[in-house]
Amino acid sequence: MNRQQMEINQRLWDEWAPHHVTSDFYDVASFRTGRNTLNSIELNGVGDVQGKSLLHLQCHFGLDTLSWARLGAHVTGADFSLPAVEAARSLARELQLPAMFVYSNLYDLPSNLHDEFDVVFTSSGVLGWLPDIQGWANVIAHFLRSGGVFFIYEVHPFALLFDEGRADAELRLHYPYFHQEKPLEVSNELSYAAPEAVAPADARYWVHSMSDIIGSLLKAGLVLESFSEYPFLSWAQFAWMEKQADGSWVLPPGSPEVPFSFSLRAVKP
Repeated sequence: MNRQQMEINQRLWDEWAPHHVTSDFYDVASFRTGRNTLNSIELNGVGDVQGKSLLHLQCHFGLDTLSWARLGAHVTGADFSLPAVEAARSLARELQLPAMFVYSNLYDLPSNLHDEFDVVFTSSGVLGWLPDIQGWANVIAHFLRSGGVFFIYEVHPFALLFDEGRADAELRLHYPYFHQEKPLEVSNELSYAAPEAVAPADARYWVHSMSDIIGSLLKAGLVLESFSEYPFLSWAQFAWMEKQADGSWVLPPGSPEVPFSFSLRAVKP
């Protein structure tokens, strides 16, 4: 694991976090008045969490974590950005929602958190920030108690092959599908949630194939229960995507359907 590369990303998310809290994209105002940020795939995939312990990995500033708390889960969120964790703690106090937030690199979390959980959850744009997918799966297995459930809803690796900077509504292959030890290095990266407010910064992304993701969980000892693929995303990856009534984004009518996101549920025997 290249800690220097991850520290570049940590600095990026430290810069982004305060702007995200006030962004229209995250709409914290409506969350304060009761909006649940979880989509139907996540809610149905995880199931009833009333009274269950839930660990949210890469939780950012905690909106999804606190949404699980509103549904009755005993929640813990973990993230490597201290400003994000502090914002999550502040929001939990303000809304009087019981939650614990841990500041930690994902791979160091077993040394910084000593507990087992009924559910481990992660979602939406998280895996590309991680250099070691097997290490990720091992952390999940470490924190799940016997019979516990892991659930992820995430952008599909296939969707990340294409050049998102094109303006001609054409999908053109641009990035590799299979994992490369050397990350994709991006300079002058702007925030997806507040591009007008955040100074450009460097970022590092790693590619993980679908077989990498599923295989790592199996190797960590988890048992796959379900796997689904979807022709939509929770955000507009391409400028020409169209927003649906449910808030998801799809390619325009007449476009071929391709997998833009997936969900996966696994259990620890």
